[in-house]
Amino acid sequence: MRRLVTALAAIGLLLPTQAAMAHEAPATARTYTTSDEVFANPERGFYHHTETHYKADNTGYVPLDVTTLRNFRTQEHITQILRVFYLEKFASRDVIDKQYLDLVRADFRTARAAGVKVIVRFAYALPGAGWPPPTPYGDAPVARVLKHIQQLTPVLRQNADVIEVVQSGFVGLWGEGYYTDHFSNPQDPSQVSDQNWADRKAVTDALLKALPKDRMIQVRTPYMKQRMYDVPTGTEGALTAEQAYDGSPPARIGHHNDCFLASPDDFGTYLSDPIELDKDFVAQDTNYVPEGGETCTVNPPRSEWESASAEMARLHFSYLNTDYNKDVLGSWGANIEVAKQKLGYRFALTESTVTSRRGKVEVALQVRNDGWAAPYNPHQVQLIFQNAKHTFKVDVPADPRRWGSGTTTNLDWKVAAPPVPGKYRVLLNLPDPLLSSRPEYSIRLANVGTWQPSTGYNDLQQTVTIG
Repeated sequence: MRRLVTALAAIGLLLPTQAAMAHEAPATARTYTTSDEVFANPERGFYHHTETHYKADNTGYVPLDVTTLRNFRTQEHITQILRVFYLEKFASRDVIDKQYLDLVRADFRTARAAGVKVIVRFAYALPGAGWPPPTPYGDAPVARVLKHIQQLTPVLRQNADVIEVVQSGFVGLWGEGYYTDHFSNPQDPSQVSDQNWADRKAVTDALLKALPKDRMIQVRTPYMKQRMYDVPTGTEGALTAEQAYDGSPPARIGHHNDCFLASPDDFGTYLSDPIELDKDFVAQDTNYVPEGGETCTVNPPRSEWESASAEMARLHFSYLNTDYNKDVLGSWGANIEVAKQKLGYRFALTESTVTSRRGKVEVALQVRNDGWAAPYNPHQVQLIFQNAKHTFKVDVPADPRRWGSGTTTNLDWKVAAPPVPGKYRVLLNLPDPLLSSRPEYSIRLANVGTWQPSTGYNDLQQTVTIG
């Protein structure tokens, strides 16, 4: 019968649909169950705060500990830390000691060994006794900051694979840009001259230049980005889909709010009149750049869960400090588990169809993002064909950074079938392009029974047979 079908097809005596059926397998469709499990995923969720210091006598540096970082990941499902590198010794010196640079490099090696990523900030000073903080504050002038960034550049580039994002830092106490000896009036930090703004922009530009073009920085207030890069507040000044990821400074500058929920303006984070203009700006901007931070003080009802969760969704929060403010986080009760799920991206398969025909495999997927944000760093997308003897990887065109919060993305690919006959499982891999051999840096989908922890692949629960 098979010979007859082939012969009839060859001379055109079968209808087109019958001829096609003689050369292809039927499509198989699958639907997926969504999981509510809290699990580790890179570059999202809660983070732990870490900091280290370097005094004039070369003391104060406390290296990262690999066991502690691994426990963050395995016991708490936390995959990121904030690392504040204080440069106290160098506030008055142009040259950073090689010993210090080696310590920073070692910290990045430790993070890599533990399978976590680092939110980076450099700063010079903590406040002295009393409030407001006494002057001088202890940060460095612009010329020295620029020299320091130049010396840090090789360290940052060599370790970009484990650098999640870099906060602009350097200026002011804690590197937050306000209480500063050199970038505003020390006696009245709210007074920032045109020259002060030019100096701040020089620091930000130097930091952007120091990093690979696919790495972003964050500024402490929306106005910093608006003023330095001449964009208005409100949705009018925020990034569009066309501008996103184009390599320009605005497309590489996100936001960190370290007094989230503390007051109507988050203790000076929002400066527009009305405040909602700045929030509209951040809400649109953070479709394509990162937003994160920490809560600051109990401020009901705004700091309570109903308000907090709505705002984190609106502003596309990717991360939040688990160590501070404990009273605010504690007020959320069991909803803290929801925050663990929702911070950043949370991709879930809803359905797939796989068809094998004429040496090609066609795969159609639907992926829903149940998180509050999308990824902001690049991830590859690969189809994997796997059996007991062979694994074949095929890169496919897709950008998870475009799989926006609350949306479902339809993906359709036609790829060459595996070159070796056999029956293959079909899987999806979303690896970090700089750490593609490390499964813990691949994105896990929020579905039941799909994750392969040993490979970082997501099993589509589909098979194809290649004859």
